[in-house]
Amino acid sequence: MPLPGLDLARNVLRLGLAAGLRVAAAESCTGGLIAAALTETPGSSAVFERGFVTYSNEAKTELLGVPAATLAAHGAVSEQTARAMAEGALAHSRADAAVAVTGIAGPDGGSAEKPVGLVHFAAARRDRTTRHAVHTFPGNREEVRAAAAETALTLLCGMLEEK
Repeated sequence: MPLPGLDLARNVLRLGLAAGLRVAAAESCTGGLIAAALTETPGSSAVFERGFVTYSNEAKTELLGVPAATLAAHGAVSEQTARAMAEGALAHSRADAAVAVTGIAGPDGGSAEKPVGLVHFAAARRDRTTRHAVHTFPGNREEVRAAAAETALTLLCGMLEEK
């Protein structure tokens, strides 16, 4: 599978470089696709500070500081967890902006309340209000993960464009 979001990743790098900002990614269901897209371009280390692949709840807590109580009350796939992941990526890095993604890529794991394809996103920037978005993507696991990575990169672009 070719990496999704390469043009978007290049835009993140261009915007970050122009603004003198560094970025981080906190990924669950995308499993590193965002980091891979960002690091595909030579010189990306000037903007991409680090990535966290936090697939398990324990990793979300240990690496990003997502409160266990948040996970217990709302689940890994929730607005609250996505926000905590993005804010945790900022707190545990030297980045100025971060994006987080957590969802159900399938083909299993969905429920009536949280169907396969449901993905929560958060974008955070130091001294700014954290943004949240949620989408339910159609398609198979590969398509859901690709769409989620592209959406996350789009949100990160938006955070970097803010003055």
